[in-house]
Parts: sequence; structure tokens; C-alpha cells
Amino acid sequence: MVEMERAGVPTVSFTAAGFVKDARRSAQAFGLTALPVAVVPLPLTNQTPEEVRRAIDGCIDQVIQGLTESPATIVEAPAAGPAAERLTIEGADTLEALDRMNALFLERGWSDAFPLVPPTPDRVERMLGGTRRARDEVVAVLEPGFGVGTVEKIAINAVMAGCRPEHLPVVLAAVEAVADPRFLLRIAAMSTGPHAPLILVNGPIAKELGINSGRCTLGPGAQSYPNVVIGRALRLIYMNVGQAYPGLMDMDTIGSANKFSLCAAENEEANPWEPFHVEKGFDRAESAVTVQTVYGQTDVLDFANTTPERLLQTVVSAATNIAIGSTGRWLEGHWADPRTKVEVRDHGLLMLCPEHAAIIAKHGWSKADVRRFLYEHARLPFRLLRWTKEPSTLIAGRPDLQWLLRYPDLELPIFEVPECFEIAVVGGPAGRSMYFYGAHEPVTKPIEKAQR
Repeated sequence: MVEMERAGVPTVSFTAAGFVKDARRSAQAFGLTALPVAVVPLPLTNQTPEEVRRAIDGCIDQVIQGLTESPATIVEAPAAGPAAERLTIEGADTLEALDRMNALFLERGWSDAFPLVPPTPDRVERMLGGTRRARDEVVAVLEPGFGVGTVEKIAINAVMAGCRPEHLPVVLAAVEAVADPRFLLRIAAMSTGPHAPLILVNGPIAKELGINSGRCTLGPGAQSYPNVVIGRALRLIYMNVGQAYPGLMDMDTIGSANKFSLCAAENEEANPWEPFHVEKGFDRAESAVTVQTVYGQTDVLDFANTTPERLLQTVVSAATNIAIGSTGRWLEGHWADPRTKVEVRDHGLLMLCPEHAAIIAKHGWSKADVRRFLYEHARLPFRLLRWTKEPSTLIAGRPDLQWLLRYPDLELPIFEVPECFEIAVVGGPAGRSMYFYGAHEPVTKPIEKAQR
């Protein structure tokens, strides 16, 4: 829409009543100072064609007005500069001051609603000691608000999350990952779905920092302290740098606890294959962080089966979930950012527990064998792959596949190619793996060596 306005083509955006504020804010982020809109009462989902037609017909006057009386004005999208305000918060004692700070930050939308560590100048300075990078170095410009993520701004949010200085290089690498065009941050951050960034750490730094790769790696507790605070830091950065504030830019329908923090290390000692980051082109001795957007997950409980085929059939039952938006979405074409022209496929992520991985490897199976099995067996009839999707999206995105409309019972893979199944070995013993429903592609970035 913004690109059309830049080209001199007037537009009007159809927007549901509950999304008007978000639409205007999003347009401003892209430099559109005025957004002509036609407001429909409800989103045009789960409605019959007749209901949609009536809703659109009721907006015709708004469309005409928007095209003739409300010309849009395009300016360069403003870049967020350094903070102009330094807050001083006082109280009768430290606890009162802390309570007031947390209340103020929550009111301003800077908080994830858990208590924050005060980002005092001395704490931020200590945090910056965890990296060799200059405090004013721009790590990334983060969508959807195009906030400029300097090392200092990232350090501030890391302090608030409870990170230690040695965690900062991991957080910096995670920010670089989500800013990569392949990550499609704008879509992930603004979606009406429960999109959450999942961080996977590989290499020597995981053990150096005590990032949990075993029991309860994605859970609470002292053993997962680095995991929790690193994942939390990325969420705060989404909000306070990228401006993906819940209910404003982040339009998640129900939400998910995954959005607070998702961070694990791969259990490389129990991994019978090469580590995840080595598959992505890194040396085993290097440290790297991978971030992938996930919708949610299913516990893959299998205590009984002892062959790769039977174990992976359990995974197949989890992966073939027609309620997940990424299931069969390859039939609509690839995700693509119109600015970068980068095309992206949806990927799922299988976290194999060590026991399941050992059984599969003992029978001589490689990761490629696992992917091939999942690709060949995680299939559904065409009509089920399209069960929750509009027919028009197939016609628009993949006109070459329209012939499938004549074969509703033809079984097709849930992903386009086997490589869309990502595999990592994570967790402790107990015969429980986990399958994550992923969106877009994982992105892996190197981690600088921690300061001593």
C-alpha cells in the first residue's frame, strides 16, 4: 500500500474496527503520515461471501472519501534516535523506588509485566563490559517500528531482563538474527497469531554460560536462569526497540506464554549427529545462535517404540495439524518481502530428546533420513491442507497448481521440501521429544567471544 502511494497511486485500506489504531501506527512506521481507511465492523474472516459483500458495500462512501478527500503524505520513515529523557525515580526506600519504576514502565508499555531490573547507568555500563562493540554501534534496525537498535539500547533491555554482562553477546547475535530479511520480523511481530521467537544456542559458549540443554531447558528454575533471561531480553527488545507493543503493533488474538521467553542450548554431548550450527555452515568450535519464529508446540511422548520408523510416525501425528497456519502453506507460494525480494519457506522444528535421537542413530539413520521420512509420511489430502485457507489464495499464489482443485483426496506433503524439517537434539532423558510449529525460516548468526 505504501509503495503504491509512493508511486502516486491513491489507496484506501479496508480495516476492521479493532485494528484502526494499529493500521495507522503501522503506516506511520513506513512514513505514511495519513492513512485513508474504510472501516468494516469485523475482520473479513470466518464470513460467508454474502456477509463480506455486505460489509464492503457499507464502506463505499468511505472509499470514495478516502480516494478524493484524504490524500496520503509520504515522508521518510523516522529513525528512532537516542533517548532524550533520563528518568529519576525516588522513593522512601529502595523497594518503594523499585515499585514506582516498575509501575511507570508498565504504564508506558516498556515492560512485559514481570518485575524489571532497574537499568541504572552503572548497571548498563557493567552490561556493556560484556562486549567489545562500541555502545553507539547500530546492531540492527528492527521492524515493525524501524527502531534503531544500538548496542547500548540492547544492553539496557538486557539489564531489565535480568541478564549478566556475559549474556550480552548472545543477545546481540539474536537481535542480528531477527533483523535478517529471511526472518520476516515484521510479519512475525505484528501477526494476529501467537508468533514467538525461539532461541537455540550452539557451541562452547553454551557450556561457558551455563545455558541449559538438558532437563527443563525451556522451563523455569535456577538451572535455566540464562535461558530465561536471554529469551526475555529478546522479547523486551521486540517491544522497546522494534516497537512491537501488544495491542498496538503486536495484534496477537489470544497470545501465548511462549512470547515471554523461549531459549535453549542444543545438547551436543548427547547428539549422535553433527550439531545444529555445523549444519548451518559453522565450525564445531564456533558459537552461534539460531532464532526461529514458532506458533506453538506439541509434546511428542513415545516410551514404547524402538525403531526409527515407529518413533517418527509419532512425530508425524504431531506435525500433521491442519489448524496450524504453516501446514500446507507452500501451496500458496513462498513468503516474500516486497522490499528485499527474499523468498522464504515455512519450517518446522523437531527437538529430539537424547533417547529418541540415540534410537534413530543406532539404526544408522542420519538427519537427512529423518527429514526424508517426515517429508514422505507427514502428508494430508489436498482438501485438508486447504481446510482453513481461502481457495483464492491458491489461485493467486500458485496458478500452476490449480489442477489440484480437481483432486481433493490427493495426498501432499505438509512442507514443500524435506529441508523444511529442522532437527536439534535437546533435553534430558525420559522419552519425550517436542515438535514446534514454525513460521518462516530459522536464521543462524555467530556469537562473539564473551569478555573476560
